[in-house]
Amino acid sequence: MVVKLVKKGDEIYNTGDLVQKLKKNDKIDTTGAIFTFEGFVRGFEDDSKIKDLSLSTPDIDKTQKELEEIVNDVETKYSVEEISVVHYLGKFYTGDSLFLVAVLGGHREDTLRALQEVIERVKFDLDFKKEEVSDSGTKVILAGG
Repeated sequence: MVVKLVKKGDEIYNTGDLVQKLKKNDKIDTTGAIFTFEGFVRGFEDDSKIKDLSLSTPDIDKTQKELEEIVNDVETKYSVEEISVVHYLGKFYTGDSLFLVAVLGGHREDTLRALQEVIERVKFDLDFKKEEVSDSGTKVILAGG
């Protein structure tokens, strides 16, 4: 299982990497679904061209622990076998990956619900600060935005 915050440039993951790791799970024979999500920087926001986006958290260790708690909670709630998450921190440009999730489960319904809950809880519950620089200026978005 991979559940980590990664500073851009320190390690490189893609959804394929997460899927390959999930397929090595000892319980692969009792599963039937893997869903993935990749969140990346879009080029436009509210008719403004995005130049770059910086993503940070004030306490990496605390945020890492909270990320692990979300994953453990969702795995239990939906009875999925494994969830892998990589959330990048640093400065990003259009098309750069920010957030990767892969969920391995027995059936598509619960596996998809688990994926959706991880995405929403990470977005709204973790203490991230996003700073978008666009041709209209700079916009700061705190957790939940």
